[in-house]
Amino acid sequence: MSQPDIPSILAESRTIAVVGWSVKADRPSHWIAEYLEQDAGYQVFRVNPVAESTEERPVWPDLAALPGPVDVVDVFRAPQHLPEIVAEAARLGAKVVWMQPGAENESAAEAARCDGMTAVVGECLYARHKAWRAETAE
Repeated sequence: MSQPDIPSILAESRTIAVVGWSVKADRPSHWIAEYLEQDAGYQVFRVNPVAESTEERPVWPDLAALPGPVDVVDVFRAPQHLPEIVAEAARLGAKVVWMQPGAENESAAEAARCDGMTAVVGECLYARHKAWRAETAE
């Protein structure tokens, strides 16, 4: 299995769905979504079945409810939820499933690859983006 080309993913992606987004500002899913949207310039879709939307910040209950395809599905859910999320990501036409640390599921990653998606497993999207941004600024 080859390693995903993370710099290309970061450069070519425009839309990111953050699955498991939290309303709590101190949770990584919350502040990473804020960073990706406000500092990195991606269009971010927050996905959480129990969080309420506001006028300023819409929240979708699942990937199927999103208004269109996304490039990256960034997952902050427990590993046992990954097979269902990967299946939804495939139906949505996502290009990448990004399993944050703590959300790793190798069999779901293999299923994503079989569905033609790239799987990034156990890497922090925020940390990789910050490092990539620093490298490209030099």
